[in-house]
Formats: sequence, C-alpha cells, structure tokens
Amino acid sequence: MQNRSLSGKTALVTGSTSGIGLGIAQALAAQGAHILFNGFGDAAAIDQLQKDTAQQYGVRTGYSGADMSKPAEIAQMMSEATEQFGGVDILINNAGIQHVAKVEDFPIERWDAVIAINLSSAFHTTRLALPIMQKNNWGRIINIASVHGLVGSSGKSAYVAAKHGLIGLTKVTALENAQTGITCNAICPGWVLTPLVQKQVDARAHDKSLTQEAAKRELLMEKQPSGEFVTPEQLGELAVFLCSPAASQVRGAAWNMDGGWAAQ
Repeated sequence: MQNRSLSGKTALVTGSTSGIGLGIAQALAAQGAHILFNGFGDAAAIDQLQKDTAQQYGVRTGYSGADMSKPAEIAQMMSEATEQFGGVDILINNAGIQHVAKVEDFPIERWDAVIAINLSSAFHTTRLALPIMQKNNWGRIINIASVHGLVGSSGKSAYVAAKHGLIGLTKVTALENAQTGITCNAICPGWVLTPLVQKQVDARAHDKSLTQEAAKRELLMEKQPSGEFVTPEQLGELAVFLCSPAASQVRGAAWNMDGGWAAQ
C-alpha cells in the first residue's frame, strides 16, 4: 500500500458498476484513489462491490445511482461527492448506451437518450467538477470516448455523433485549463468484451450457428486488426498513466487503444 500515486485523491467514475468503468475504477483504487461508483445494477451486488473495493485497496468508496440522462440527478451526485469526499479530483466520464439503426429509421427518443448519456452528461459532470479542481490547481478529467469518436460505422449515427462531440468537449476543456494543473483527455477504445459487446457476440453466434470463439473472431476481424479484445484492465492502466505527473503535458489528446482499428 506504500507509495501509491493517487493516495488522497477522489475519483468519480460514471458507469462503473461493470465493464470498462469498473476496470478503470479498480485501477485507480489500486493506486490509492477513493472511488465514487455510479451506475445501475442489483443493490446488494453494488453494496458488496463497494465493500470489496474498500477492503482490497484500503480506500473509501461511495455510490450514486444518478441517472446520467438527468441533469438534476447529476448535480445531486456531484453535491454528494463534495459532501462525502470534499470534491472530485479525478473525473472519468464513462457512462454510455448504444442503439443501432439507419438515420432515417432512428427513433427520436433513442437519439435523444444516446446524446444525453454519452455526451451531455460529461458536460454536466465537468462543469460541476471544474470549480474545485481550479481551486486546488489539480485535476484529471478523462472522457471515455470510443474509436467511434475518430471514425464512423453504419447504423450508429447517434453514438458516433456523441463520441465525436465528446472528443470536441475534451479539446475545449483542455484548452480552457491549459495553464493550470488540470488536464482533460479522451480514451478511445476499440472492441472491449463488455456485457454489451457479449450480447452482440451471442447474437452473431446464434444467427450464424457459430461457436462463441468463432463469433468473437469474426466480430473482431471486421474492424480490429489485432484480432484481440482490448481489456478493461488495459484501459485502467492507461487512465492511471493519464493521472500521473508523466502525463501532465498530455492535454486534449484522443488516445485510441483499438488494436489498430483507426490505423486502417
């Protein structure tokens, strides 16, 4: 537990009860950061996750069930973070949803929901976190975008628009705080075997009568040249780096970890 680089810092990770967000939260906790979890799920399981994280890493934990599509609930979450932890030092905007349809068929309410959760929520958390970060002259804001913040894919208009917008928000936030101790960057993952992606694997295996491994391989090789999934643990280590002194001049970057997807 000695010489942990983020001891005494507090990290809020949205969408952190599973998948990428959980992997990042655990990596930050391993470096001594207190963790405020956010997301949906079984209440008992989330309570156990808090207890396990606190015990394993010797940090304080909290939880907010704020709906990231609702600005008032986001504001309440940020207020609770200040009350419980004294504010947020590290903000990881990870919450996201997906819907696939052609532009002309895209349901208006699904468009609004994807933009609200994948883009607007990051604006709301950022605007509320910045004053304390500015007062302390230290902060790390990491927006979990996607390789779809850099390239497009058919059927994903709302998601691609939101993730491109998130990278734009990242750049502006970085520029506005460029002469402070606050950095803002985006991480752009390719395929990660999250529960959401596993559903796509399952559907492909069912529809094409493939084994799980064959379905995964086919999914990967359509886009990701490495043929391997990015892991939440790898993304967590990148987040730890971006929080480190070594990354103090990494500002406004869109750092893709995508197995070569965007290099094509």
